[in-house]
Amino acid sequence: MLKDFLYLKEKNLKDVIELLLKAYITSFGDSEKNLKRVSLGKAHQRLVVLIDNNPGIRVVEILNILKITKQSLNRVLQDLIKKELVTQKRGCRDGREKEIYLSKKGLDLAGRIFSSQKRRILSAFKKSSPDEVLYFKKVLKRIIE
Repeated sequence: MLKDFLYLKEKNLKDVIELLLKAYITSFGDSEKNLKRVSLGKAHQRLVVLIDNNPGIRVVEILNILKITKQSLNRVLQDLIKKELVTQKRGCRDGREKEIYLSKKGLDLAGRIFSSQKRRILSAFKKSSPDEVLYFKKVLKRIIE
């Protein structure tokens, strides 16, 4: 019975936190060449990935998800707009809100980012059982909650 709770020990939790950090660094590092090619960094990548998965996302949603200030978002967003990777449209429900979309160039960049990350994640999933993959996704979602 006691061994059922060994994963709750502090050392194990610290190991998991370190593994999450290393997984993030490694998987997002895979796309650095694509980013450097267009003179962008990790903050740009996070925003491109978020917009790619949520076309029409509103600025307020981005701020809530990324936990950043409006000023930080604006700097990154303006870089992406200048490079014609992102477009903004007035919100359908509220004209004061801005909806953010990737342009054709932005979709191409997002596709290259996804491809570079996909290889590593797909390889890990192939080495895992279907149950492991499902449990992994469930645990990640619970961490985010």
